[in-house]
Amino acid sequence: MKYVDEYRDAAQVRSVIEEIRHTVTRRWTLMEICGGQTHAIVRHGIDQLLPPEIELVHGPGCPVCVTPLELVDKALVIASQPDVIFCSYGDMLRVPGSGRDLFSVKAQGGDIRVVYSPLDAVKIAGQNPDKQVVFFAIGFETTAPPNVMSVLQAQRLGLTNYTMLVSHVRVPPAIRAILSSPQNRVQGFLLAGHVSAVMGYWEYPSLVEEFKVPMAVTGFEPLDIVKGILAAVQLLEAGRMEVVNAYSRAVTLEGNQPAQKTIEKVFMECDRKWRGIGMIPMSGWRLRPEFDLFDAEKRFDVETIQTDESPLCIAGQILQGLKKPQECSAFGTLCTPERPLGATMVSSEGACAAYYRYGRVEIQHQVKQS
Repeated sequence: MKYVDEYRDAAQVRSVIEEIRHTVTRRWTLMEICGGQTHAIVRHGIDQLLPPEIELVHGPGCPVCVTPLELVDKALVIASQPDVIFCSYGDMLRVPGSGRDLFSVKAQGGDIRVVYSPLDAVKIAGQNPDKQVVFFAIGFETTAPPNVMSVLQAQRLGLTNYTMLVSHVRVPPAIRAILSSPQNRVQGFLLAGHVSAVMGYWEYPSLVEEFKVPMAVTGFEPLDIVKGILAAVQLLEAGRMEVVNAYSRAVTLEGNQPAQKTIEKVFMECDRKWRGIGMIPMSGWRLRPEFDLFDAEKRFDVETIQTDESPLCIAGQILQGLKKPQECSAFGTLCTPERPLGATMVSSEGACAAYYRYGRVEIQHQVKQS
């Protein structure tokens, strides 16, 4: 397939890895910020092909993984109500709340529907005027444009029975939080190409200047990823603190400005909790006051719900690049995709799920036995 196959060419990937091998002279720790990149790295074994001087740690770039526990509990309360049709992307249904998940609510008779677009939820609201239709709007900047468009569409259609439970988070404040931590060991970042396709990468040079950590905008295919790693290593070896766009076929500095303006029309920045990490100032979006009619938290009066996370789950340390999944005592035993303790084992982009799915659980067991 054109524009895909050439970025999965094994010979080209090996060539770039060889260039990395000839470039690196010391140990460097890089963080890929996106869970999609994490899965590509583990699935293709890129981390194992790199020279030993390069360590990849896994960032918080999975919206399912970082959706706070209290938001999941709010979703469970709302979805359990008899007059509600609760709409969500499929991977949120198995994310554990304090005591159950959305699949459990569905099994008990809740009307929970998997949708592929928030506009599907708007359509359902139009078809069911006697029901309250709620869409679980999670995501980073990537999914913000269609989510805000669903609000504008519902407003245009005069639908008063459509609301969103919003759990949107933003990448630059998360990077700031990681770099500000006294435990930080990340020396370079691979930035998420899809986020940058929407938002551009104009927000990152100030972070590079402040923290003296270079960054490379990176795609998702094997060749994209190794080129991004090469770009980051070249910057580090040369002592150049810059942002390099290694995904220029999809990303520009300015990004999609019409999409950004639409987001700003409906959303405003806010403090947001991240699952396993805690509160990061101004790291989220919420609906502007003029769109309170579409705010499910206000409609269903669940704003005060607060919950505590499992002490066994170390997802927060994994999402900050402080530990790897197999360093968790529950990994592959008490925590599996079938019985997850945390969202990083559930999500299709979660680091724990990647390690489990692509055989790293067997590797961990072999290490224990040796």
